[in-house]
Amino acid sequence: MTEHPSNHQMNMDTDETARLIPATEQQLDYVRNLLDESGLPTDDIIEKRDCLYLFTVDSERVGVGGLECHGSVALLRSIAVDPANRGNGYGSLLCQQLFERAVARDVTQLYLLTTTAETFFEDLGFHELQRDDAPSAIQQTSEFRRLCPETATCMTKELP
Repeated sequence: MTEHPSNHQMNMDTDETARLIPATEQQLDYVRNLLDESGLPTDDIIEKRDCLYLFTVDSERVGVGGLECHGSVALLRSIAVDPANRGNGYGSLLCQQLFERAVARDVTQLYLLTTTAETFFEDLGFHELQRDDAPSAIQQTSEFRRLCPETATCMTKELP
């Protein structure tokens, strides 16, 4: 499930370096703590570690995000920005970098589930979709099957 990571304004100085770094086993405590603090599910992060990323700015951890790829479709998941770093546009930047990773992996359509961040993701080009209309590969993910409530909004975005 994906929540509202930050507001939409960018306050980053041009000399800051923002990067996505694949999460290692040693970083899973940070990932788990941030997701817990953000009200996001953590039950499958060990088995899904290969799709989780740390988002750093000037080598400081400021957030996490996930991209679970299934051929030409992917699930955007576990987007969270550390509370001390919210409001700086890092959530949007984190998502943009995940979009670039998806395009590099030949993903053409992204999906997500959210309970609170519909407007944030609409601003990033997502639109609502009936949950049953998501592709089977996405519906079979642990987020769809058991981790996110049935009331979560399903959203999708086409990639270039």
